[in-house]
This record gives sequence, C-alpha cells and structure tokens, in this order.
Amino acid sequence: MLVHIVADYGQGDLAFAEVVQRIKRYLPDAEMMLTPVPSFSTLAAGFCVAQLGLNDPPAGTLIFQNVAPRLDDKRARAGNAGERLAYARLITGVRVIGVNAGYAFSFLREVSEELRWVSVPAEGSQFRSRDLFPQAIAEMVQGRADILAEKIPFDKIPEIPKNRIAYIDGYGNLKTTLDRESFRQPAGASLVVRIGKADHKVIAAPASFGVPFGEMALAPGSSGWRDAGGKEIRWMELFLRGGNAWEAFGRPPVGASIEIDFKS
Repeated sequence: MLVHIVADYGQGDLAFAEVVQRIKRYLPDAEMMLTPVPSFSTLAAGFCVAQLGLNDPPAGTLIFQNVAPRLDDKRARAGNAGERLAYARLITGVRVIGVNAGYAFSFLREVSEELRWVSVPAEGSQFRSRDLFPQAIAEMVQGRADILAEKIPFDKIPEIPKNRIAYIDGYGNLKTTLDRESFRQPAGASLVVRIGKADHKVIAAPASFGVPFGEMALAPGSSGWRDAGGKEIRWMELFLRGGNAWEAFGRPPVGASIEIDFKS
C-alpha cells in the first residue's frame, strides 16, 4: 500500500523519520513517500494532496497530511490541542487523513465522495502526528467502523483562495491558484505580474516553454486534475525559462497574492 506523507516538518527532518517509523509499526507493509511543504503552509499541503490523490494513484493509496499551525484558537492551548483530524475519500478512491487546518482540505471539497471527522483526540501531545495519528490511520485502514465520526459541514472547509502562490517547486516555478479557464488572455499577450513589492514582465503562453530563453511565461502548468464531473482543471504557472521565477520575484512565500495587469 502506498502511503504519501505530506507535512511541514522540513526536508530530511527527524520528524519524518519518526512518523514513518510509527506508521510502519502499525502498517508494516506500507510503502512511504515523503513530500515536505513550507512551515504552516496549509495551502501548499492541500495542493499537494490533491495533485497526488487525483492523478492515477495506485489502488489502495492513502495520504496522510499534517500541517497544523494551531491558528484556529490563538489563546493558550490545553494539552497541546490542535485542529481536528479529518478524513476524505476522493473520487479516485484515495483515502486522505489529515488535520483540517486552513486550506488543507480546500482542494478536496468538490472531489470527495465522503468527508468526515476522525475519532481521535485533538490534544494530548505536541507531536500528535507521531503519538496519536498513526494508530488512527491503521484502524481506518483495517476497517474499524467507529474510527470515522460525523460528516464535516462544507462551511468548515474554506474555498480555494484565488490568485495565490500554491506551491514552489525545486526549479523555482510558481504554481498558482489561477485556473486556466479563468485566464482568457491570448497567447503572446504582454502582462505585468506583481507579487508583493516585485513586478515582472510576463508573456501569456500556451505552454511553459512557449517563450524565448530568458523570458517569463504565465502558462498552464503541469499540475491539475479532473473534477467530479470529468472536467479538466489546470492551474497556471509562472515559469522563467532558463532561470528561477521565485528568485526573480524576490522569494515570495506560498500564499502570496498575485496581481496581474492585463492591459500592459
């Protein structure tokens, strides 16, 4: 069984090893894949979970997502309490267990056949993803009937925020929450894109490499999936050919707003 772990522990962090070890204790045959996201970045986590869970996953795939900034209540927390653990069964059959914090489940709202809370304490450990959650994951996989609780109301899951950086890949490409259908500029149109205090001239392109070397494209990227009705969703991407778009914009964080001047 393939188990993806999407978390903000940090690249190569000890926490990944501890969580893998604990899950393997309960699910010894699980094959683990690790995907780190920036600290507290629920938007990046949700984006990665959807990309992995909705694109030809092997049968039986499970995704464990843990990004828990504990921002739902800014007062002192008793027992290290955090956001509640949730479960989604996607239209592909993939099962997702993760903390329902921020935008972590926003990309899954419309592509889930089932959304429920998980019957596991929200408090009791600073490191819940090691000490509390692995056993709950195993019990769900093993079919324990009472591990899933009541349905999650849609108002507990925010919509996908528009025009934001959703993920920054290793090449410095900026994957965004601007979908291709909403972007109606003709190929070759000249734009100015502003992120934070930085702006850059950009060419609207049908594909990332559809611009000359040294130019930046805003084009349909490699990330996207089909929704419950079979419609293709494709997310736009800022791509600097021969360079690094993230660096060009001054290293903005995931979640940064993207402004586009379509008249330039």
